[in-house]
Amino acid sequence: MSEKVESAQRSVELTRTSTAVYTVRNATGAEMQFGHGDGLFSPVELLLAAIAGCSSIDVDTVTARSAEPTSYTVTATGDKLSEDGATRVDNLNIAFNIEFPDTEGGQKAAGMVERLAKLSHDKYCTVSRTVERGTPVSHTLNVTVGDSTD
Repeated sequence: MSEKVESAQRSVELTRTSTAVYTVRNATGAEMQFGHGDGLFSPVELLLAAIAGCSSIDVDTVTARSAEPTSYTVTATGDKLSEDGATRVDNLNIAFNIEFPDTEGGQKAAGMVERLAKLSHDKYCTVSRTVERGTPVSHTLNVTVGDSTD
């Protein structure tokens, strides 16, 4: 007996704004610029941000019900490697640095972080679970050359 797989497609649209600079927009209209250059996130940094953000939401949503953190920083790191001319990121790590107030709620929230981070990793964080699984990426190409019938 296999588990039921639920599917809900997600998408973003990327538009080139200049050489190696892009704007990405989601279905709700949120957008950000990234690419290669000063003041821009690189695609690898966006991957790290997605991993850190996904697990942060899982942990923060639950702990904030007990206490608001006084400090909440998550650092995602990875080593960009080149093997036989192909690049990838290895040794991914997420480091949670969270401080809660010294109250009953703060102690309760602090006591949940380890379990919530593990649940995020094992079950809830779509981004890190996708990376760990090694989901294939396909390409669809639609390339044209301008109309030359002038």
